[in-house]
Amino acid sequence: MSAPIIRSLAELNALTQSWKRAGETIGVVPTMGALHDGHMSLVRAAKASTDRVIVTLFVNPRQFNSPEDFAKYPRTELADAALLGPYQVDALFVPEGGEVYPEGHSTTVSVAGISAPLEGAHRPGHFDGVATVVTILLNMTRADRAFFGEKDWQQLQLVKRLVADLRLPVEIMPCPSVRAEDRLALSSRNQRLSPEARVKAAALPAALFASAEAISQGKDAAETLAEARASLETRGLGPVEYLEICDAETLGLPRPGAPARLLAAVWLDGVRLIDNVAVRLG
Repeated sequence: MSAPIIRSLAELNALTQSWKRAGETIGVVPTMGALHDGHMSLVRAAKASTDRVIVTLFVNPRQFNSPEDFAKYPRTELADAALLGPYQVDALFVPEGGEVYPEGHSTTVSVAGISAPLEGAHRPGHFDGVATVVTILLNMTRADRAFFGEKDWQQLQLVKRLVADLRLPVEIMPCPSVRAEDRLALSSRNQRLSPEARVKAAALPAALFASAEAISQGKDAAETLAEARASLETRGLGPVEYLEICDAETLGLPRPGAPARLLAAVWLDGVRLIDNVAVRLG
């Protein structure tokens, strides 16, 4: 049995209003579809801590930097609904573009500072699109809790900042990245890798985990990251757009005693891969 698909905001409103009247809590898992086990881990977390669960499926055009990338993004709605069936989610909300951005829509949500480095530097406007659609979806679903994976670490920190700054009545629930046996973080974009490239992709998490371990043992960070970058490019992963250590919360320079994160973005087989791991500064 597949998850029930809802396409209109009016139908969704009828459901959420009835749940709120009954005093039930609502969890939302925002996605762009092409669901995999990483998404299912978010669904399981939502099922465990809220009374009702909505999974949203909307390929947001405003967060893509090229029409070609938007067109290539996997669209597997029926398979997604079937995959969600055993989890008995209460709704799969699949709005058309006009429901999210009706005619005359002219508001953009922008989060300064945290959106500037890394992804922001390489994908101008991307995070404005993310912040805008997340704000809309949180309001549409009336969620009490929203579940986001740590794989998109910068996005997660941006959403947390957005919710705090706008005083949105929703709790952001971070969930650990889900990895394949070779430790590659699961991603919808992985579906676009050729079999040969998929094997090569394991070099990315290997480099990140090895670098994090070396740095935690006191090896010079700049030297370690230079070696990791060279290793990735030698293995055919490139160009490496960034490979940096940042403060885990602000994405700025690491602060003494504060959690840090090692983040990377690379190209492989025409597919852009991102990943991150925690790092303890020695």
